[in-house]
Amino acid sequence: MKTLIWNFFITISLIIQLISCKQHPQDIVSEYYRKGEFNGSVLIMKNGQIVCDTALGFRNIEKGLKADKNTSFYIASLSKPFTAAAILMLEQKGLLKLDDKASRFIILPEYAKNITIRQLLHHTSGIRDYENLFSKKQLTNQEVINWLFSSKNLDFAPDSKFKYSNSGYIILSCIIEKVSGKSYSMFINEHIITPLKMHHTYVYEAGTVIQNRASGYNKEKKPDDYSILTTGDGGIYSTPEDLYKFDQALRNYTLINKENTQAMYSTFPLSDGKISDYGFAWFIENNNGKISAMHTGGLNGFKALFWRDLQHNTCIIALTNQGEAFPLGNFLHDIKKAIQ
Repeated sequence: MKTLIWNFFITISLIIQLISCKQHPQDIVSEYYRKGEFNGSVLIMKNGQIVCDTALGFRNIEKGLKADKNTSFYIASLSKPFTAAAILMLEQKGLLKLDDKASRFIILPEYAKNITIRQLLHHTSGIRDYENLFSKKQLTNQEVINWLFSSKNLDFAPDSKFKYSNSGYIILSCIIEKVSGKSYSMFINEHIITPLKMHHTYVYEAGTVIQNRASGYNKEKKPDDYSILTTGDGGIYSTPEDLYKFDQALRNYTLINKENTQAMYSTFPLSDGKISDYGFAWFIENNNGKISAMHTGGLNGFKALFWRDLQHNTCIIALTNQGEAFPLGNFLHDIKKAIQ
């Protein structure tokens, strides 16, 4: 009997030791910072409770200006969920349908006249991606549209495959402007940023002033700042706290109704029967019934991560202005392991 009791206490002791050895997310973030792999702002929520909320490093290295929780970072492709949300809001107003041809609203090349809004949202339209072909500063949406007219065809037959296309989301931005009669910036501000009180979120345009803005840097901490003016595919600066407000609005159907929300997180069957894991501006993962939605972003010196457990009000948001140094995949793996 004594042996059984002794073994029981040893087992309990080992369990306690194992639990105590589990790293806290704050310690993991600090470790990445100490190794020079992260400079920026992080918010981690588990079941609606704050697990980690911190800013580390500098928003401007040359001036010695430290980053804080209200520092706005360029979020690159994390802007796409805002574009998708705007399209769905217009659909709810009856101003467009997801299976409408994009050419109903804006002038497109002949080869693209039959692609649909839904295909643009899913990255299955076949529209060529401009991003690796342009290095021009101050690049605009119209210049990308003009480039599409200089192309001769689609990359592939619509819905035959998934291929990420920033150009497709620029077309969506143009549709938002045409249908709403407002600039993309004005629409996003009026219908998302202002209602959700996202006080440190900005759609960047020529002349936009962001007082607490992070400047971008490469791995060697040399300036590598954001320098183009496209919208729809990118163009937004934000903070982890503001992105969490967006997360909550999506969970609570504040912006988008339940039906469209379900569609937003639904994977899409391709014409060959394979399933694309991209919904409407979210990569969807179903791990034994545990569903998560994620998007990342990266351009110049910036990198962004937004991972969301859709069932447990849990999310991981990390924004950095030294993107080349940030091993995003390793960071996400380590944090997910710590909050399980």
